Amino acid sequence: MSNSYGKLFRITTFGESHGAAVGVIVDGCPAGLDITSEEIQHALDRRRPGQSDITTPRKEEDKVTILSGVFEGKTTGTPIAMVVNNKDQHSHDYSHIAQAFRPSHADYTYTAKYGTRDYRGGGRSSARETVARVAAGALAAKLLQHYGITVQGYVSQVGSIKLRKPYQKLDLSQVDSNKVRCPDGKTAARMIGLVEQARDSLDTIGGVVSCVVKGVPAGLGEPVFDKLHAELGKAMLSINAVKGFEYGSGFEGVKMRGSEHNDQFYTDEEGNIRTRTNNSGGIQGGISNGQDIYFNVAFKPVATILQPQTTINDAGEEITLQGKGRHDPCVLPRAVPIVDAMAALVIADFLLRQKVNKV
Repeated sequence: MSNSYGKLFRITTFGESHGAAVGVIVDGCPAGLDITSEEIQHALDRRRPGQSDITTPRKEEDKVTILSGVFEGKTTGTPIAMVVNNKDQHSHDYSHIAQAFRPSHADYTYTAKYGTRDYRGGGRSSARETVARVAAGALAAKLLQHYGITVQGYVSQVGSIKLRKPYQKLDLSQVDSNKVRCPDGKTAARMIGLVEQARDSLDTIGGVVSCVVKGVPAGLGEPVFDKLHAELGKAMLSINAVKGFEYGSGFEGVKMRGSEHNDQFYTDEEGNIRTRTNNSGGIQGGISNGQDIYFNVAFKPVATILQPQTTINDAGEEITLQGKGRHDPCVLPRAVPIVDAMAALVIADFLLRQKVNKV
């Protein structure tokens, strides 16, 4: 079941980087939800390769085809199958690594686990698999929209360049206004310059995607092992190249005392229970408390670099390997819609689970 995620809103993805197609089956989506292929396509366009000079030049239109589960613009309640054909594979770019283990890639671990591997672009371990997640996430986001819930990710750090403003002081409608997807123009320009430096030196660089989920009602999450923040962490850490996850005050919270960190409750003028601060990140006891949920996701530098590196082949012999092909110098701009998608999938699943928890 390692290719499936979710309990009630459940997805199963399939396909390889250089196979015929990648796709997803979504089971458990309620009937009657308005959805069009154009809405799915919009999410995929934000993730697709070749969208700027700081992403991979691989040219894939990522055209989605909905095979089932949608009729006359509405979900039918039956499994929804979506597929995206691969069209711009350059499999010959990977012939030089057919017997080599690339540093920090999954080549060795896949071989250790399965005894074989698809070396063309990493096969199933490639981030190409996330096309399926983004397609499913667009469907989940449409369901959340029906309940007034929004998910918005953005790039908050590239290398050592960090966006210092809290999300409350950002205009998140500006996320797509530049090619690095940072909502602050001045910081974005510095980030773009750093990515370009890494690209021009045949290297790569990592950073952080932050995400804010607004409108989540209190009560989502399942104690003890399916805590909401634990599932968000699992979802984010399942994304290629992710090395860390923190929510709320995160690691900065260790510098505070309890008297500073505690979120005090009050009742607002409309009679709603609120907290004066939100160090909890909208989650307490593994259950949403109605405040904004916010978290950070750390991405490592892309493992494929176009510089010579020492490694070994499958015979254990030391060799020198130099990356070839078309790769992102920084994964962050294209990672934003992936983070959005996984967050939407988690919240959608818990939303449906909550509806069967009480009368």
